[in-house]
Amino acid sequence: MSLPADHRTRIKICGLTREMDVVEAVNAGADAVGFVLYEKSPRFVDVARASELARLLPPFVTPVLLFVNASDNLLQQAKEWVPNALWQFHGDEQPSDCERALRPYIRAARMAPGFNLLDFACSYSSAQAILVDAHVDGYGGGGQVFDWSMLPPNLARPIVLSGGLHPGNVIQGIKQVRPWAVDVSSGVESAKGIKDAQLMRQFCQAVRAADRQCAEQVQSAAGAGA
Repeated sequence: MSLPADHRTRIKICGLTREMDVVEAVNAGADAVGFVLYEKSPRFVDVARASELARLLPPFVTPVLLFVNASDNLLQQAKEWVPNALWQFHGDEQPSDCERALRPYIRAARMAPGFNLLDFACSYSSAQAILVDAHVDGYGGGGQVFDWSMLPPNLARPIVLSGGLHPGNVIQGIKQVRPWAVDVSSGVESAKGIKDAQLMRQFCQAVRAADRQCAEQVQSAAGAGA
């Protein structure tokens, strides 16, 4: 997906479990915050808790609910308790599984050698975006960075870059991948499920710095070619 030179990379901070972390994520500049509804995750919250935390969000900051092979009952509860949320599927869900709830959604792709992201994105053509993450045992990226050179140029769907991002490497990731958005979890934590306010601010500041550098590079190249 081709992005304009002045594109503002969106920021999602995922795996929030505490009220203070939701407030600090918003203050840091997050565009979206994620709540993990997967019981085996150390960042798990149930639907009622996700609803409580989502109510702290101001207008135009999006709650995102993360599912892994969720039951129909859980999906129905999520629709009722957090009706304005974007959904994010991280399990073995097929396109029909993602579409049946008639909700806007993001589909996670687990990047590994030989994985065909073009075919995957084509299969999930109804997704709002494709989130690219490291392939590890179990579900989720495990805080691991994958080889960004595996990503094909100009994927037809917006890309959300995830997997091992933190304030120290997100500038490089944005400049190399030019994603629509970035997603961070463990990279801004002091412990699993416990966010660090300073790290969240540093991460968001680094994203904005990356956007400025990308815009300056485009302007410089345009000036050289004039």
